[in-house]
Amino acid sequence: MVAVTPQDDSRLRYAWRVCSVTSLGLVLIGIAGSTLNVALPTVVRHFHAGPLESGWILLAFLLVNTASLVFFGRVADLLGRREVYLSGFALFTLASLLAGFSPEVWFLVGMRVLQAIGAAMILANGTVIITDAFPPERLSQGMGVYMATLSVAQLAGPTLGGLIAKAAGWQWIFWVNVPAGLIALGWGALILRKMPRRPREPVDALGNVLLFAALSALLLALSEAGSRGLSSPVVLTGAAVFALLLPAIVLAERRSANPVLDMRLFGGRLLAYANLASFCNALARSALILVVALYFQAARGLDAFEAGLSVLPVPAGIGLASPIVGMLGRSVSPYVLSIGGAMLSAAGLGTLMLTADPGTPYWMIGIGLFVAGCGSGTFLTSNTTQVMRSLPQESLGVVNGFRVMVMNIGVVLSVGVSLSVLTSSVGPGLRAQVYAGTLSELSPVAVGQLMDGFQHAYAVLFAVALAGTLMAALARPQRAVASLDSTSR
Repeated sequence: MVAVTPQDDSRLRYAWRVCSVTSLGLVLIGIAGSTLNVALPTVVRHFHAGPLESGWILLAFLLVNTASLVFFGRVADLLGRREVYLSGFALFTLASLLAGFSPEVWFLVGMRVLQAIGAAMILANGTVIITDAFPPERLSQGMGVYMATLSVAQLAGPTLGGLIAKAAGWQWIFWVNVPAGLIALGWGALILRKMPRRPREPVDALGNVLLFAALSALLLALSEAGSRGLSSPVVLTGAAVFALLLPAIVLAERRSANPVLDMRLFGGRLLAYANLASFCNALARSALILVVALYFQAARGLDAFEAGLSVLPVPAGIGLASPIVGMLGRSVSPYVLSIGGAMLSAAGLGTLMLTADPGTPYWMIGIGLFVAGCGSGTFLTSNTTQVMRSLPQESLGVVNGFRVMVMNIGVVLSVGVSLSVLTSSVGPGLRAQVYAGTLSELSPVAVGQLMDGFQHAYAVLFAVALAGTLMAALARPQRAVASLDSTSR
């Protein structure tokens, strides 16, 4: 038995306090996202927003958040993770306050952009702060609790969003973040210690600008392709800009003394396939609550609160699986657990493919959602632990930013593709009713057409989940990687 020294005990107590801070950050962002997913029809009806504006209420956040993650990971490596992390809380809280005062829909979209920048500062650093605080042998436990808090947010979010939209008004969907943000900011300032900064080095300004522009162009093209078609000028322009900037990024990063993306860090087999598996899981998982909430409102005529209750099996599954996997991670390889999680996610989505009918029993939909949630909780905890254990300490920020960026590209794609596939089954004139959740009031024929869209959307997500299982299996740790991991500790 290994003796526990007072220093070890003190470090572990501090690590769990750090986990409470970072978990608050994840809860804040998770609630902000899941409340809006369920309450989107209420916001759309208030502003009389069309399909374009409705999509951008969600996509503006995802686009900007994704495109700025690597930048803030690098900035935190150089300027201090604590300072950047706490600044993210402050900006997110302020943007949430202003969003509730939005006089029109495009002002709201602008506040979502500011929320996205604050969230990027939080997300790019939360996992890194936990990794730095926990002893390596306890990291899987800390990561399990950290990921479980996502389920707390998603458990509370849909119900809270539906209740707020029904009882208090859409503004409180954003204002509810303000007290939570202030508490998180104060607790973080009290608990987090200043972390050693790397020596001052010039920031790769050109690389950051090129990367931000390329990602923005790509994500804009991907998000618009489904609704406007591949021949749309917006889609063609975005794809062309990305194709032109990609070789420029590679050339600039090779020449930079301090590249924002050090290509050498992403060439290993484990990181490459683990990130691809994470991308597929995010793509398969992220739009699920949104799609199912729209199903219950647009096809079954439930209100926002009832729809929020109906999607709770997803976060319940995540919340059950994440801490269990965190404990298992001390004796079972994260590689094995990530494969099992990916398989469970695919099984849940496969079950949901059989539920695209207005007469489907609720219990059958609940089983599919719960299994998919368990799979996501298992995969997220084990995949994150697997990646973070394999990295050298000095590169944690930028590589974690890259990891979360890859996941967020999957999120953007998931929302854009799922909504496009879903609404393609009905005519353009009825798509606004789908977003507003009022299609069930118009025509049984239209609802029948929409059911085809739900089945196709589930089928696409299921196929992606299967691809994620394959990528997780290919992310087998190599001896060289294990050696590097041991050395870095």
